[in-house]
Amino acid sequence: MCEALGTVRPYEQERRVVLSVLPHYADGAMSGPNMPARLLLGPGPSMVHPRVLAALGQPLVGHLDPEFLALLDRVQEDLKRLFKTQNQLTLPISGTGSAGMEACFANLIEDGDEVVIGVNGVFGTRMADVATRLGAQVVKVMADWGDIIHPEAVSEALASCRNPSLVAVVHAETSTGAWQPLEDIGELARSHDALFMVDMVTSLGGCPVEVDAWGIDACYSGTQKCLSCPPGLSPISLSERAAEKIRARESKPRSWYLDLSLIGSYFGGERVYHHTAPISMIYALAEALALVHEEGLEKRFARHERHHLALIAGLSVLGIEPAAAAGYRLWMLNSVSVPDGVDEAGIRRRLLLDHGIEIGAGLGPLAGDVWRIGLMGESSRPENIRRLLLALACELGGDGVAAVREADAQLSRAGS
Repeated sequence: MCEALGTVRPYEQERRVVLSVLPHYADGAMSGPNMPARLLLGPGPSMVHPRVLAALGQPLVGHLDPEFLALLDRVQEDLKRLFKTQNQLTLPISGTGSAGMEACFANLIEDGDEVVIGVNGVFGTRMADVATRLGAQVVKVMADWGDIIHPEAVSEALASCRNPSLVAVVHAETSTGAWQPLEDIGELARSHDALFMVDMVTSLGGCPVEVDAWGIDACYSGTQKCLSCPPGLSPISLSERAAEKIRARESKPRSWYLDLSLIGSYFGGERVYHHTAPISMIYALAEALALVHEEGLEKRFARHERHHLALIAGLSVLGIEPAAAAGYRLWMLNSVSVPDGVDEAGIRRRLLLDHGIEIGAGLGPLAGDVWRIGLMGESSRPENIRRLLLALACELGGDGVAAVREADAQLSRAGS
């Protein structure tokens, strides 16, 4: 059994900060859940800054209160800065990233539309499922899990269509750790007068995103990944081309709740009631976005890259290698191969229960073969890398000190 690494309770101060803004519960007499403090290094959610947790405890106001509406306007502007877009239809959908996905599809496709979708992991598969349920004729562009969708294959798929309406791919495939290049596929979509839609659930806030420059017509993300906000909102952005497609629909979207022509009237100047906004989550997102922009996007991206390289360097000492295709590996979500003969699930369980560290399992055909290690947002810190390396070495019987030294050497080379 390892020494008591697990007795360290990471981020315990977060609980104290939240309790400090809730005086009624400050004596610990809260009758609700008393959850353990985990170090979240899985595929999401990520660690949350104390300022964001404190924002959740701010007093509630009404969803039409002028102070709240001013905050909502600020959130939309901060999202535009993050997405690198001037799109007016940029807003947080009430729901997780999958709600953002469904909102984009439900508003942009109608029965019989031909939709080309890249499928190289769980979330490309989910895209195809959602589009099919909404009546689209889906043309799948298949690739091996861990590989990217190649433009040549997209070109062939588009050529097979009579009138393609939309092309969709995943920017950061969370199930495999693959980082999808976008610009060439965007150009192919435009050359066929099709809309270009991108899943940015794991990429937004962790690596460069250029919605306008890359010609992206619709994209969606989630708050619980690189934005380091609790799950519950899905930032989306739609271009004027996409907005025009919505206005020109022959039928209403199949989802009333996710109808952007209705939701947009609340976020616009009319402030027409649609549903009650998740007020406390908007507070949290506002604070998370403030932290992102205080750090600066370029510095934030560089931090994620540095820490990815440090983690990979340390893991190599323990005989753990990346699983995603070389040249296309995400900084924020590290998919790594489980060493031969290792009890994949058993190690994860011991990391969680004995060390207080969560990492993710593989999904689909990668189940049992990979671990998914998230260094997203607040989770992307050198001390978290060191802690994970020591815990893994402890359980695998490797040299944790050497692994940490290699990671630190990589950080020194990168100037961290």
